[in-house]
Amino acid sequence: MTNLAYEETFDCVQCGYCLPVCPTYLTTGKEAQSPRGRIHLVKMAAEGRISYDTMNESMALCLGCRACETACPTNVQYGDIYDSAIRAVHEKTPLLKRLLLKNGLTNKTILTTASYSLQLYQTLKIDKVVRQSGILNALPPAVKELERVTPPVKAKKHSNSLHPSKKPRYKVAFFVGCIMDVMFAQINELSMKLLQLGGCEVVVIKEQTCCGALQHHSGEHETAKQLAKANIEAFEKVECDYIVNSIGGCGAMLVEYDKLFKDETMNDRAKAFTSKCVDISVLLAQLNLPMDYSVNKTVTYQPSCHLRNVQRVEKEPMLLLQQIKGLTYVELAEKDVCCGSAGIYNIEHYDEAMSILDRKMNHAKSIEPDVIVTSNPGCHLQMKLGVKRACMSEQTNVVHLVELVAEACGIGVKEHV
Repeated sequence: MTNLAYEETFDCVQCGYCLPVCPTYLTTGKEAQSPRGRIHLVKMAAEGRISYDTMNESMALCLGCRACETACPTNVQYGDIYDSAIRAVHEKTPLLKRLLLKNGLTNKTILTTASYSLQLYQTLKIDKVVRQSGILNALPPAVKELERVTPPVKAKKHSNSLHPSKKPRYKVAFFVGCIMDVMFAQINELSMKLLQLGGCEVVVIKEQTCCGALQHHSGEHETAKQLAKANIEAFEKVECDYIVNSIGGCGAMLVEYDKLFKDETMNDRAKAFTSKCVDISVLLAQLNLPMDYSVNKTVTYQPSCHLRNVQRVEKEPMLLLQQIKGLTYVELAEKDVCCGSAGIYNIEHYDEAMSILDRKMNHAKSIEPDVIVTSNPGCHLQMKLGVKRACMSEQTNVVHLVELVAEACGIGVKEHV
């Protein structure tokens, strides 16, 4: 009848438990911008009562954070419904975006060139000249604002393998990601050092590629499958206990590779792959790291939606924060509500993303934290932008959880970017 996930829509009983956790509903107050509203629109589109274009007006503004799944009492698989809707209209995706997703993020030469270009842009102080010239004013607001919060890009220093001083507790294959390894390579480096410190042997598989998350969430299903197959085949070459990453969004994609190959011969291999995939916080929480250094700061935590809602990792980051000496933790109101980053949502839907972010930062202002902790590169950049918009830059840093744990262990950089 349709390629929409029609049968799945009947699991929704329209109870409204999802409303308080949906960022677009909270900021707009519109039923069409709520999970139950979107599910109803998908059902009507599948039945031919509305057009796909009408359905997409609402679906396009969904962040895909999947907080509604954790709140739902009837276990509605909103992610499957959302993905089917995006796939149904993906032909309308702009050509430039499709080329970027299919060729840009999957090409290591392009990513390496981008990394070196950003390094030169910053090292030669071209960024300051560009900002003073006013050239950025000709760009879309999203690009202009994100350029201003781009972190210092450093050359990659991580090795292809790290060995602990004693017999390894685990052998870990590390997933570096694409954007993460371009803009936040130092976090990957610290991640691997922490795993080594905790007694793990760490290997980096050079054949690995983009996880496919951005492609999948943009309806490029076949491209996502190709990338998943390439990663599965690459990591199958190494016997390991875990496949570890420090990227909430990528990790969520990795643990759902089996869904891409449902009813296909690749499904068993995909399940074997996903069974080994864990966020770094899960493993670090088990390793009894020597956190001997005090971090005397007031800290709040903005979880990655996909880490919490898809990977269902919630307690481990908190356990790590609780182990850090001197740290004062203050919970952020509505911390389980998306920050508005959502892949490239904050570029495509800048105004909506800023409404969500400004609501988030109003909560952060009441805490006046020294540090906002994140667990995903997109969230990291979004919260840095939020700090800037809220005029909190002089007081508040934004760091990845790994950076804070590394500081407590006395390794890596002491000054956060």
